[in-house]
Amino acid sequence: MSTLSWIVFTSVIGGVASVALAGVVALSARATWIPTLVSYAIGALLGAAFLEILPEAFQQANNVHTLTATVLAGILAFFVLEKLVLWRHCHDDDCEAHAPHEAVEHAQGASNAASNDNSHGMLLGHAGHHHGGRVDSGGADHGRSGLLILIGDSFHNFCDGILIAAAFMESTQLGLVTAAAVIAHEIPQEIGDFVILLHSGYSKARAFALNLLSSFAMLVGGLLGYFLLQELSSWINTVLALAASSMIYVAVADLIPGLHRRPELKATLQQVVLIALGVASIWAVTLLVGDH
Repeated sequence: MSTLSWIVFTSVIGGVASVALAGVVALSARATWIPTLVSYAIGALLGAAFLEILPEAFQQANNVHTLTATVLAGILAFFVLEKLVLWRHCHDDDCEAHAPHEAVEHAQGASNAASNDNSHGMLLGHAGHHHGGRVDSGGADHGRSGLLILIGDSFHNFCDGILIAAAFMESTQLGLVTAAAVIAHEIPQEIGDFVILLHSGYSKARAFALNLLSSFAMLVGGLLGYFLLQELSSWINTVLALAASSMIYVAVADLIPGLHRRPELKATLQQVVLIALGVASIWAVTLLVGDH
């Protein structure tokens, strides 16, 4: 096989395999597990950002201050993007921008325990709809977290494709090792991505299709890396920084606040353990496959 054929083959197989393996784990989970698995997703996102993507970017950075400024700019950009998605939904009756005001008005008019329960349900509108005392966390954020994480994951996959291309242009053996490392790194992160998409209200089929579509950014990166590696090399750190910023933003701004709705000790301990497990899964894979 030619070098280009190897790049195309491993980029496609790498993206599809990581999504498929992650999908087997995430999509087999019961719907009632999704709020719990969000804690694991938080850990996987933060682990991928701080233990894999940013260290790789720092190793190649000519100017650390420029890199960290790019991460900061990325976080602010994703904040603005999330605002735009919110405004797009504000013509709906259940727009989150109006939810607190409506909840307060309802609470002021409440005169018995039943109405207080309804107010509590409306105050939980950010986490989901209240059905007979059960809060459905699916569709909680109009798909905002899912949209942001898909953008960030596409950036990350694009960079992985460039790295695979660069490795194969050195040698076939190095390319195969790099592709295997990329797949191993992607699986725990992709599990977290699936959970976030389901938590955001996407169906299992749509979550799988969108994650699969995002994985083809690896092929785009591989092809461009083969033909334009020298021109693209100066942009790799910027794209990696933006990928990391999307993961940090979604974990810290969108997902962690939702965990505070369960302040009891048992739930808190469970959340901490699952977050740590998510971080540990990224760390373990990083140790096993080493630098790629």
